[in-house]
Amino acid sequence: MSGVSEKYMYRCIDLALLGKGFVAPNPMVGAVLVHGDRIIGEGWHRVYGGPHAEVDCINSVADADRALIPQSVLYVSLEPCAHYGKTPPCSDLIIRNRIPVVVIGCRDPFAQVDGKGIEKLQKAGIEVICGMLEGKCIALNQRFFTFHLKQRPYIILKWAQTADGYMAGTETDRLLISNSLTNRIVHRWRSEEAAILVGSRTAELDDPALTNRYAAGNSPVRMVLDRQLKLPASLKLFNREQRTIVLNNLVEREETGLSYYRLKPAPGIVEQIAEACCQLQLTSLIVEGGSTLLQQFIKQGIWDEARIITNEQLVIGKGLKAPQLTDAWLESEEKSLSDRIRCYRPAEQKQNRP
Repeated sequence: MSGVSEKYMYRCIDLALLGKGFVAPNPMVGAVLVHGDRIIGEGWHRVYGGPHAEVDCINSVADADRALIPQSVLYVSLEPCAHYGKTPPCSDLIIRNRIPVVVIGCRDPFAQVDGKGIEKLQKAGIEVICGMLEGKCIALNQRFFTFHLKQRPYIILKWAQTADGYMAGTETDRLLISNSLTNRIVHRWRSEEAAILVGSRTAELDDPALTNRYAAGNSPVRMVLDRQLKLPASLKLFNREQRTIVLNNLVEREETGLSYYRLKPAPGIVEQIAEACCQLQLTSLIVEGGSTLLQQFIKQGIWDEARIITNEQLVIGKGLKAPQLTDAWLESEEKSLSDRIRCYRPAEQKQNRP
């Protein structure tokens, strides 16, 4: 069909991003309904369990414009669903509203959808155009695609280091590396992910809350690797203000705000953590330390981003060395007062950039 325009798919992507931090484990999706060259409806998936983008879009059409729906083009960043989940199939809603043309950014990798929504629309006589800004629409939902295609969460490695490459000093007192502005950026990162993980040594020495206190959005599920259950119950991780999952080798049980997930007493801890996240429907994970745990993810090549904060004014001379990235490329960097924040990607991703 002539007359379709990428500018409306860009608008879908912008709308979808409004759901960031609120819709996981669902994907972020935006939708725009266009009559001629005028947008008559738009919407996005706002919250997990709530109406999907297509529903929000169609519901937004003013009464005066509703007669135009059967003469309009629907743009949506991800393939409309064709199954009953927490909401009815969006493909059925599109068919009922007699929308003649649907432009889709990319197919949905979720097995219950993957191509079925497109097929259902086509069988109803609707013209379907798929693949508009496909790379950008896939990149929008890297977490969702990684979860369904690789059967693991999207994994972000994050640490702060001194100018001379140390994560901690030689004393037991916690070394404050990042400045207050950077800390607010870190809390925004937390609001965008499903879970956050630390090792037992970091939990005991730093006693972190691992919550989002400075940004809009949710706090991630807290995870701690404590194989022998030796951590004291007085730690902030166990205050039950936010759900905590204890990865261990001894027990599996549920308590209010606290879950014990039993790992196998075998090598492959990184793979087991990834498998646990899949079973718990946690589509993304920030690994915040310590150095040994971070290095294990790097060694196994199981990571998608590394966000490294370097305080360029802090030199301590000795202490605990920060992890060393291998086979990585620098995607971006920004300055945050005394800190420099660099984002790295695995080398294999560079050739697949959208």
